[in-house]
Amino acid sequence: MVQGSWNYRTLIGGGFGFALLPVLRLVYGRDRERLRAAIERHTALFNCHPYLASLALGAVTALEVEGEDAVVVERFKTALRGSLGMLGDRLVWVGWRPVCLLVGMSISLAGAPWWVGALVFLALYNAGHLALRIWGFRLGLNYPRSIGERLRQAPLVRIQEWLMGAGAFLIGLVLPLVIVGAPARDRLQLASALPESWWWIVGAAGAALGVWLGGRARTIAAVALAAFTVLGLILGLMK
Repeated sequence: MVQGSWNYRTLIGGGFGFALLPVLRLVYGRDRERLRAAIERHTALFNCHPYLASLALGAVTALEVEGEDAVVVERFKTALRGSLGMLGDRLVWVGWRPVCLLVGMSISLAGAPWWVGALVFLALYNAGHLALRIWGFRLGLNYPRSIGERLRQAPLVRIQEWLMGAGAFLIGLVLPLVIVGAPARDRLQLASALPESWWWIVGAAGAALGVWLGGRARTIAAVALAAFTVLGLILGLMK
């Protein structure tokens, strides 16, 4: 629910304060004035990737329980939010989500019912981002004063590089599956150019090329996928 009250004035500040509310009530108890002031501080502007906001939430929880000065807590949040936002965008939006989507697409294009591909995508994506949230909260809660060092030690950069390679591999696999699909077979006769069994060889070659080119293959392949999609729509309207 950290994004439940997202808005342009405070971004995820309202959700962050809501998530922290049980801790604030525990720390400030019956002192309503101090509790109100703490709630106002933590519902102010806070911009961070929603999945890595749990890391900041865990660290702020520990600092509030330890009785850290409010000014120090606010400086800590300000210093943390920019790096977490950039890291989360690259790890999730550029890496994890496209990979999960391509896995689901590959399964559906290979002949499975559409709902199987959708369920695989949802299961993979949600398992990954929930695990990231839990890991981040535990890291922040246990090491609130050494978050930067702990993040540098974490294998997030290696995971991101692996996701880029996996995404390029999957794009190389999906392209031949799109070409050999029903619209291409029925209207352009592209599949008749090669025996159907050969398309798996083409797919394997495309996937290997994707791994070799890495992130450089993503833009070219994405443009190609978009072109095939537009072409399929045009041919569908002409039928």
